[in-house]
Amino acid sequence: MPYSAEISRQQPTAFLFLLDQSASMQDTFGGAEAKGDAAPSKARVLADTVNRLLQNLVLRCAKEEGVRDYFDVGIIGYGERVQHLITPADEYDTGTGLIPISHLAERPRRMEERVKTTTNDQGEKQDRRVKTPIWFDPHAKNGTPMCQALDLAAQSVRTWIDEHPSSFPPVVLNVTDGEATDGDPLRYAQQLRSFATDDGEVLLFNVHLSESEEPALLLPSDRSELPHDDEYAETLFQMSSTLPFSMRAAAEQEGLHVDLDTRGFVFNADPVSLVTFLEIGTRPSTLR
Repeated sequence: MPYSAEISRQQPTAFLFLLDQSASMQDTFGGAEAKGDAAPSKARVLADTVNRLLQNLVLRCAKEEGVRDYFDVGIIGYGERVQHLITPADEYDTGTGLIPISHLAERPRRMEERVKTTTNDQGEKQDRRVKTPIWFDPHAKNGTPMCQALDLAAQSVRTWIDEHPSSFPPVVLNVTDGEATDGDPLRYAQQLRSFATDDGEVLLFNVHLSESEEPALLLPSDRSELPHDDEYAETLFQMSSTLPFSMRAAAEQEGLHVDLDTRGFVFNADPVSLVTFLEIGTRPSTLR
């Protein structure tokens, strides 16, 4: 059965995030709660969410002897430039822009003190200060060169697959708030998804961020579920891979309805659905 390879230190998998950093990411994220006088921008919410997800991936790989390299991780930002946002040290530079999770854990850009709200046994909310690793910062400028980002991602995963031919295939998560400004991304998405390990083709999932407070469309299975006459939603839907069994199981644990045709796609995502989807998309299989 495809997408069933065990994930181990000898046979890791890879997560590559493509993050829209265009000027429109300065706009307010729909449904986000305001902190102070202003609601956070899409760029800020996205940076905070992905930094937190990277920390969770590190924790999933943490054992008594240290962080085990079950995952290789990379981030490509696209806006003013198309570039890898995490730079490996020379000894880890394989030319893919993907680095072992243990190296990621050792080299955050900085540590920030953040306030975390928890609930005690009596149901009372309490704030406490925690040290949080920051690997990249929000950025928003210029257009949306999504095609270039997908092309760079294809180069990265192709090289990675040559080095890991039997692994669970790479998972690429593209998060954007607008249409590509450099061509038709569908062709580049199809090229990216054509690369494969022995266990299956590269998985490409897409998240559309919104300023709207309309409900998110999470994990659709059919075009009929998409907003009527919305070509952009149609393009992102077509770009997205169907969810493999292990991720469908993770989605069902979140209370979502999925079937064999469910695509890894969220349209009009709010902060909650963004977090939910990224958690599902980064749970490919059991670690060994």
